Amino acid sequence: MSSRFDIGSAVARLAPGRPLLIVDADEVILRFVDGFDRFLREAGLFLDLTSYRLHGNVKRRDDSQPILDVEVTALLDEFRRELDSLEAVEGARESLARLGPRLDIVMLTNITPAQAAPRLRNLAALGLDLPLVANSGLKGQAVKALVAQAGRPAFFVDDIPQNLASAASAAPDVFRIHLIGDERLKPLLPPAAEAHLRAEHWHEAETFISDKLGEAGL
Repeated sequence: MSSRFDIGSAVARLAPGRPLLIVDADEVILRFVDGFDRFLREAGLFLDLTSYRLHGNVKRRDDSQPILDVEVTALLDEFRRELDSLEAVEGARESLARLGPRLDIVMLTNITPAQAAPRLRNLAALGLDLPLVANSGLKGQAVKALVAQAGRPAFFVDDIPQNLASAASAAPDVFRIHLIGDERLKPLLPPAAEAHLRAEHWHEAETFISDKLGEAGL
């Protein structure tokens, strides 16, 4: 059964033959970790980011002991039910606004269809009107499907190396950009081997994208 958040619905909003920019949501456009940390602090917990994962890094404020993984999962499920209050990664909105006249933009994010509606509210509050695809698992096949009718160059921005590697396998002609929005997270992951660029900020990613569009005469 089709959904307003599936690939077909997103492709219907894209112009065939036009260059395409595919962006992840969390830590690429939206500051998920910062929002989750604020949510945790209201519950007497905090994030102690010693690795690029949430499980094992959520601790009690009173004794700094980690809570169980199953408890972290429950907290994440509760938090994700209202994904409408996250702040934008620095520079993301401005870069997308400047790039928008030159290509189509779609958001590819690993959330459930039920979580997609509040996420759209979040994007709307930030002034971002983007087609949204609710994905599950690695993103390579979704990237391949999204760019099937798009022009070139096409771009994919994500913070997770496995997603970039998956895209490299499924859609090798897509330019891949590794970008991590939260400064606390950046030291926890080396640059993705399959990325064409590790962008330290959105201005750097925008420059790379703009240069590739210029090389294509666009």
